Amino acid sequence: MNSSEPDSRVVSSDDDQLILVDSDDHEVGFLAKADAHLGSGTLHRAFSVFVFNPAGELLIQQRAQNKRLWPGYWSNTCCSHPRSGEQVDDAAPRRLREELGLAAELDFLFKFQYQAQYDAQGGEHEVCWVYAGRSAEQPRPNVNEIAAWRYVTPEALNDEIASAPDTFTPWFKIEWERLVRDHPQVLSPRQT
Repeated sequence: MNSSEPDSRVVSSDDDQLILVDSDDHEVGFLAKADAHLGSGTLHRAFSVFVFNPAGELLIQQRAQNKRLWPGYWSNTCCSHPRSGEQVDDAAPRRLREELGLAAELDFLFKFQYQAQYDAQGGEHEVCWVYAGRSAEQPRPNVNEIAAWRYVTPEALNDEIASAPDTFTPWFKIEWERLVRDHPQVLSPRQT
């Protein structure tokens, strides 16, 4: 595929089998992605990726308008779910390539459980693994997943979240607050 052409591959399906977990993140079964997000959601495993450029700016994305939950909201670099039989450490770099055409060495930072309601029909209920990494590569977003993207400094992001919190996904705000508080080393520009 020509690198100047938009990536329009279909990389996820409502039928993808997500990994259901208990509150200790032990696998308890599988459920189609669409069903796992019905109502208040069924607890399942997920991950979020934060990729910074060498200058220390975070790559954020605006979710595609065709997303069932939080369409058009700004979020962290990449977020998704490991599939049945897939380890999270393998799923995170896979999804980063699928959504943004990027490769990055990712470091696991923490995991947490949350529930967020989008509307009466759907919500998120996840044990989410959070990773961070760096890449100097130019993003090549998948148009089925991402409407827009940009780099932002941590300071500017803090200001944006404070002034317009409802334009960001709920998990992103939770993760960003914890990342800033507990993992400040991730925010420092890479020394050359």
